[in-house]
Amino acid sequence: MPSTTHLLYLHGFRSSPQSTKARQVGARVREQHPHVQWWCPQLPPSPKLAMEMLEAAIAAWPRERMAVVGSSLGGFYTTCVAQEAGCRAVVLNPAVDPARDLARHIGEHASWHDPKERFFFEPRFVDQLRELDPGPLRHPDRFFAVIAKGDEVLDWREMAQRYAGARVKLLEGSDHALSDFPAHMDEVFDFLDLA
Repeated sequence: MPSTTHLLYLHGFRSSPQSTKARQVGARVREQHPHVQWWCPQLPPSPKLAMEMLEAAIAAWPRERMAVVGSSLGGFYTTCVAQEAGCRAVVLNPAVDPARDLARHIGEHASWHDPKERFFFEPRFVDQLRELDPGPLRHPDRFFAVIAKGDEVLDWREMAQRYAGARVKLLEGSDHALSDFPAHMDEVFDFLDLA
């Protein structure tokens, strides 16, 4: 595949473009790959609206030259986008079955990065997640999964099984936030092959 010229980053549930990993990736893109088009949007709580927004925004992006990175729920969305686009994808502790996992989080939530920002996660959003199920990986060789056995939110075994056949980096410890992400950034960027 040709080098990546367009890079999308998708944050997780209750997160934002201000997440540590999003800022670290964005800074490296700006410093080392200034010609790459970088986009890290604030995703709406509705999965349907989130995917519609993403599809519209990347409609003109060259599929063979784009890549997407996502963490947690953003990893699920990343898988949806990459399945459709056939592009490279990096998933960081990705949500495997968010409809099941987020069903118990219906209600009002505060954003991690700005507690004054609140949103309501509606019951219909669970159904929307179920409808988005991206199915088996069509091009597992285009996926790189970084999975922490120390993830306190998601089951690493389920993540590893979901991305079987893809390139997987299984971390013995770490946590859901991948607090040690800088130690893995070189591998992530090597896989993304930015122009």
